[in-house]
Amino acid sequence: MEMKIRFPKNKQVSAAFDGFTVLTDQPKEAGGDGEAPAPFDLFLASLGTCAGIFALSFCRKRGIAADGLELVQRADWDDAAHRVRKVSLEIRLPAGFPEKYRDSIVAAVNLCTVKKHLHEPPVFEVTARLPAPRG
Repeated sequence: MEMKIRFPKNKQVSAAFDGFTVLTDQPKEAGGDGEAPAPFDLFLASLGTCAGIFALSFCRKRGIAADGLELVQRADWDDAAHRVRKVSLEIRLPAGFPEKYRDSIVAAVNLCTVKKHLHEPPVFEVTARLPAPRG
């Protein structure tokens, strides 16, 4: 997958891919305009939404009504290390959810692809290229 990363204004950064554009911004206290989520907030949201699609798919595959299904994600920040030290996900099951599936939906949510990438991160390669000379 290829993404084009651009810089619309001030501290905004956008990522364009597959016909979508995702906009990020820095909060006002960090010199941004606060008009979009910060990149790290989108990272955390990608964890929660990935886990969410696994929970929703679990219910749908078993014919379990997902009305009221909700995930609550919390990130515990380590000030000294300047990073998240723990991410907690609480699956709030809908009324009538079969008790026999409680452990299974937790196992399904643990299959989240974003989470898997944190356990076995990809190799990062960063290069820089000057534009081709005109003439």
